[in-house]
Amino acid sequence: MPVVKSLDDLKKIREEALEKRKLKATSGRAQVTVCMGTCGIAAGAREAMTAILDVIESESLSDVVVKQTGCVGLCEAEPIVEVEITDEPKVRYGHVTPERAQQIMREHVMDGEVVEELVIQS
Repeated sequence: MPVVKSLDDLKKIREEALEKRKLKATSGRAQVTVCMGTCGIAAGAREAMTAILDVIESESLSDVVVKQTGCVGLCEAEPIVEVEITDEPKVRYGHVTPERAQQIMREHVMDGEVVEELVIQS
């Protein structure tokens, strides 16, 4: 932690902290969250995350924010991906393989159609 020697130092630290908070709070039209607890990683969450990021890159989707979180307590359904699109309820998908992650991105995030057969209840 930086040493504060003056009021200007304190103001600078405050501004940097506010800027970091603003970056973390950035939101887009859609938010995709991948559960990356140890159970999720062991079940393939990293591969699902990579597939999601590949679709975003290949389709040049600039309005999609991807986040990760820890375990949500549904270990038997890992890997889990949550999709939130502006003004719509959050949808939680389970057993997400890289292929299913691409399907979710194309059908739900891009086309607005929930992939019902992959939805899990929480």
